[in-house]
Amino acid sequence: MTSDSEARIRELITMRKVRDRIDREYARPLDVEALARGVHISAGHLSRCFRDAYGESPYSYLMTRRIERAMALLRRGDLSVTEVCVEVGCSSLGTFSTRFTELVGVSPRVYRERAANIDGIPTFQAKQVIRPNRNQEAPRTDANLT
Repeated sequence: MTSDSEARIRELITMRKVRDRIDREYARPLDVEALARGVHISAGHLSRCFRDAYGESPYSYLMTRRIERAMALLRRGDLSVTEVCVEVGCSSLGTFSTRFTELVGVSPRVYRERAANIDGIPTFQAKQVIRPNRNQEAPRTDANLT
């Protein structure tokens, strides 16, 4: 194996560690600088390598994880939108709502109201409705959850 391919493998292993940390600690205060410190590289280098490995920035991946968890909590229905925002690690309700709407196509409040209507829908169809879009904005603002 050449030293270039060995270096690339080490880099991918490091990016996997970062992604695994985001998956585990999405609700904790995380930023690119903290993630980079955890693997002893600069924030800029981490961002470039992560984007090369996964096609999106670490921040975008983190927010997608938070929104996925928020969607599950909102479907459960026992928490307010503000409580869900805090539960998934977002410190700004405005940023949370904006990102949620970008990924899902409706506001968290509307999603929560409509999600109550997906009971009884086959799992394969529900997954198409309840999954956030990654690396793009939601295609429409009138997502039909019924």
